[in-house]
Order: sequence, then structure tokens, then C-alpha cells
Amino acid sequence: MTDLVIRPAAPGDRAGWAKLFLAYGDFYRVAVTAETLETVWGWIHDPAHVVEALVAERGGAPAGLAHYRAMPSPLRGATLGFLDDIYVDPAARGAKVGEALLVRLGEIATERNWRCIRWITADDNYRARTLYDRVAVKTGWNMYEMAIGAGSRG
Repeated sequence: MTDLVIRPAAPGDRAGWAKLFLAYGDFYRVAVTAETLETVWGWIHDPAHVVEALVAERGGAPAGLAHYRAMPSPLRGATLGFLDDIYVDPAARGAKVGEALLVRLGEIATERNWRCIRWITADDNYRARTLYDRVAVKTGWNMYEMAIGAGSRG
């Protein structure tokens, strides 16, 4: 993993990040529009917005991304971390890129005193779940989604 670098997304990462984010959308069968790309990229680089991003570079090429944010937990009276998106380029899978992204996110959580990091994944995302089962504990919670507005898909 000596050629693997995990770091915050920088303005010069736009093209590589977009390629990975579009592939992530394809994986989950979500059409990522040019407007969505601009919105999310803007969030990442807006210090007032909660969404942050890590990028993984392997041999100088984009290999993965992670979008995350602070998430208040009123019941705990504490801030947690929430991992919204994590994606590794298929060509880089098996090279511990996803694990390195999660390790770095764990370091960020420690620096910020987050009590834990939460995320969700599709039930049939078996390859990713193999990693997640190694580094985290699967909870017993079910996720619900309430659509808002006409034609909303969440």
C-alpha cells in the first residue's frame, strides 16, 4: 500500500472524483446528473457545508472516494460521524483501498471526538459487506425512507 494516498479532496481532483462518483451512481442505479455533480462538488469545497470528502490515489490515479459528515445524536448528547458514500474503482479492489479510506475516517473521528461512524449499504453488496464486517459491527436497525414531494425517490 505504499503507493496509496488517502487525503481530503482538492480542487484539482474534480475530474477523477467525478468519474468515481458517476461509477458509484451506476453501481446503485442512480442517475447522477451534471447538476448533482456540481452541487456535491460545491458542498465538498464549501467550508460552511457539512459534507466533506476523502479521495484515494493509487499510483497517482484516482482509486476511491468517501463522503462523510458530522451527525448529531440527541439521544447520546454526542456527535457521531456518518459515511454517506464510499466507492472504490473496480480496478483497485482487492488493494485495501476501501479499508484505507475507513481507517483514515476513523482517525478523523478520533480527532473530532466522534463516538462512532455509521453508514448503510445495500443488502446485496456482498463484497463491500465483507470489508464492513471486518472493521465494524452490523447493527440491528432497519432503515426507512419517506419520500417528500411529487416524483421524489429520496
